[in-house]
Amino acid sequence: MITKDTPILEALQSHPQARKIFALYGMSCIGCMGSARETIASGAKMHNIDVNALLRELNQPKEKE
Repeated sequence: MITKDTPILEALQSHPQARKIFALYGMSCIGCMGSARETIASGAKMHNIDVNALLRELNQPKEKE
């Protein structure tokens, strides 16, 4: 489960859909060096994103393709 304290890089590595969700929320800096240490909460705050809405999407079960 991804929490507000999960580093962005960890979320990207453990949840393949995370990159798409971050992009939908305008978090285009997910490839920058800061994402290795930056948490979901700090990234959301920096981009004026509702962290709870972001976490809901990140933790939704992956849809079958």
